[in-house]
Amino acid sequence: MATLNKTLFEAALAGLIAQRETIDNQIAEVRQYLDGFSTSTSAATTEETAPGKRKKFSAAARRKMAEAQKRRWAGIRSESVRAEAVAPVKKQKRKMSAAGRKAIAEATRKRWAEFRKAKAQR
Repeated sequence: MATLNKTLFEAALAGLIAQRETIDNQIAEVRQYLDGFSTSTSAATTEETAPGKRKKFSAAARRKMAEAQKRRWAGIRSESVRAEAVAPVKKQKRKMSAAGRKAIAEATRKRWAEFRKAKAQR
């Protein structure tokens, strides 16, 4: 049983050493990449070093994209201006007649009187 435990630990040690070598190699690669970059410390250096190369657009292509974006925003702004200009028609407020108000007040008084009467009988 003791030899089984020793063998198990030796295998685990060999695996950990292999992992350490792999990590050391990866650290060396990252250091090589960092040596190639300028030493300026900007907040976005980690984002700029994303894997894979990004396609560079020509000045003409960037200009076309900017113009298209301006057109899109102009369309959005014009829609909001039109929506503000055409304000929805407000409904006329309903007005209660004096007779209607009086009828409601009387009915309320009657209900409260019945409630108080029922409460007093308990």
